[in-house]
Amino acid sequence: MAIRAAHSRTATDAVDPSGAPSTQPAWEETRLDARPSTPAPLIDARRRFDVCHVGLVLRAVLGVQLSLSLGLAMACETPAQWAWAMGGASVASLSAVLAWLLIVCAAKRVLSRLPEWAQWALPIALGAICAHGGALLLEAVELGRLGVLQRVAAVLAGALAAAVLLSWLKLRERAQAPADAMARLVELQSRIRPHFLFNTLNTAIALVRVDPNRAEEVLEDLAELFRVALEDAGPHAEGVRLAQEVELARRYLAIEQLRFGDRLRVRWQLDPHAADARVPPLLLQPLVENAVRHGVEPNDGGGDVDIVTRAHGGEVEIRVVNTVGLPSRGQGHGLALRNVRQRLRLMHDVAARLEAGPGDGRFIVRIVLPR
Repeated sequence: MAIRAAHSRTATDAVDPSGAPSTQPAWEETRLDARPSTPAPLIDARRRFDVCHVGLVLRAVLGVQLSLSLGLAMACETPAQWAWAMGGASVASLSAVLAWLLIVCAAKRVLSRLPEWAQWALPIALGAICAHGGALLLEAVELGRLGVLQRVAAVLAGALAAAVLLSWLKLRERAQAPADAMARLVELQSRIRPHFLFNTLNTAIALVRVDPNRAEEVLEDLAELFRVALEDAGPHAEGVRLAQEVELARRYLAIEQLRFGDRLRVRWQLDPHAADARVPPLLLQPLVENAVRHGVEPNDGGGDVDIVTRAHGGEVEIRVVNTVGLPSRGQGHGLALRNVRQRLRLMHDVAARLEAGPGDGRFIVRIVLPR
């Protein structure tokens, strides 16, 4: 009766932020259109992928060099002239680009506290200044003076390059929000698959009289899985700790252990030094679920699932390995792997990689990301 009454209060007596009772049903608070979304700042010191990221540095340097080489190729008559011009121009362009990246990276905490117009204006102005410095360096290298038009063109090119880089960061941030939403949708759909939900509830019902405490733990684990699947991390999320993902996977496997018993054999090899690595939300659980669904469920003898984390140098390695036996009853579509790969690319870009495939009678998923 106490539980039922508490549920009734939750459903009908929500409290608004001012403390006054609200007649709005609690379920309405979870609707997507009821949650106001604020745009992400252009420069956010908490964000992993920003102006300090190796992926952005590589793209900036290569993009500027490519544009410069094509422009000089149109102005030069012979390959020798083009090579000579590129030698001097590269010194100036690389110096300007790297100076801009270093200054903006060092000042990102200050810039993140400024209004958005300033987050655009100051880096663009800095791009113009760095390009002007590069032009001065070019004069020193080639021992000649640039004309007024050339100086103006260099300044405008620096400002334009800075604006393009900032716009690309903004577009990339917008692209990340649908990926996170898709991850939660995929997980919510997998959590409410009828056989999983009903099996879990039936297991809890069977345990109520035999082991009430264990039944309560099963329902708590199921509630936690739903909570994480429905949780709105918002556009400012910088990921979660790997230790949180491990705990979520433990809850899922604890439920599945009741279903499969000795058929499900789980081995954990966790490196405590890897626990603080930042990963996209719902990274590990769908991989563990795939391992159970395709490596354990279709086989009468069950199967093994190994979860390994390891820190080495500046990287963290995550491995989910399952035995391979009979084909799965339900053919997978690769949604989980594609979604995990996409969100890793959005969060860590070229600094993270995912490899998946069979090997030695097992299916191995290996993720390497920055520590």
